[in-house]
Amino acid sequence: MIMLTLPHDLKHYIETHSTAEDPVLEELSRRTWWETIYPQMMSGTLQGKLLEFISRMITPERILEIGTFTGYSAICMARGLKNHGKLITIENNDELLSISKEFFDKAGLTDKIELIHGNALEIIPTLKDFFDLVFIDAEKTEYADYYKTVMKKVRSGGWILADNVLWDGKVIGSTERMDAETHGIRRFNELVKNDPGVEQIILPLRDGIMLIRKK
Repeated sequence: MIMLTLPHDLKHYIETHSTAEDPVLEELSRRTWWETIYPQMMSGTLQGKLLEFISRMITPERILEIGTFTGYSAICMARGLKNHGKLITIENNDELLSISKEFFDKAGLTDKIELIHGNALEIIPTLKDFFDLVFIDAEKTEYADYYKTVMKKVRSGGWILADNVLWDGKVIGSTERMDAETHGIRRFNELVKNDPGVEQIILPLRDGIMLIRKK
């Protein structure tokens, strides 16, 4: 995750006037920065709280997350689940699974979160659940494929959130110089824009989050 740049004093003001991380998320954040190669991929305080708020407003019964990383965003969203709700999160990197499982337990959410290891595009069609909320934050080159695959599993009136849709501003650069990830994000953004079955808005938080509602 590459964050959009804000003046340091304004960023500090926003953070100090927003609810701080609780002890579990604070510890998970430290572990992620110590033990992973790209810790900036973690949702972090502001985005995590936004995900939690959205989940609490929707009060979903079923959530699907594509791309677990170390589990920060899953914990945040799972806190908005209905009493008997469940979050399924899919991660392809087996080196990250132990951290996620440890902190799902510390957050008291082991019974609400199901962690699946593997390729999301292969796993999603096998899921029997239909979802009220989906969060996409995995391979950028496959965003459009995730979207097309998961849309069949989203209830009418359900929501999809997609992270990194501004990709450090590269989405508005010259197409001739774009890397594969940028092309993937652009393809996804155009796919959603031209989909008559949804309505959407991009929020310029961190690296851009798209909120999509299925009609």
